[in-house]
Amino acid sequence: MSIFNSINTSGSALTAQRLRMDTISSNIANADTTRATINEDGEYEAYRRKTVSFEAKDASFSSYLNRASNLKQGTGSGVRVDEISEDDEPFIEVYNPTHPDAGEDGYVSMPNVDPLEEMVDLMSATRSYEANVTSINATKSMLMKALEIGK
Repeated sequence: MSIFNSINTSGSALTAQRLRMDTISSNIANADTTRATINEDGEYEAYRRKTVSFEAKDASFSSYLNRASNLKQGTGSGVRVDEISEDDEPFIEVYNPTHPDAGEDGYVSMPNVDPLEEMVDLMSATRSYEANVTSINATKSMLMKALEIGK
């Protein structure tokens, strides 16, 4: 076990939460984008909300060896982004016959992004990021105190 395990674990969480914040920012920025992609029919489609999912990071040889020999695993080795997926909720239909992307019936397919939900997710990701920074600072402080003991 290395003295840097906790810093590496928190560092992986910082990277994952940063990607989550970037994805949420992209969702907010595209909340009104009606021409994000082209579908199979060759028509423009509105932006689809993207979500980030995490999973435990098991990259060390010892974690695979422990799993194969059915030993109890010790501490985790961090987190990583499993995938960035698109939300399958339907688009929001808004009546606006003057919009350039309106159909024959006058409705426009708007992105399935709820700015309020995105802001709540952003606050959650920010708090998690701050908690991991605090954890790294506490670990750094403990390591500095341990070095002072040797004086």
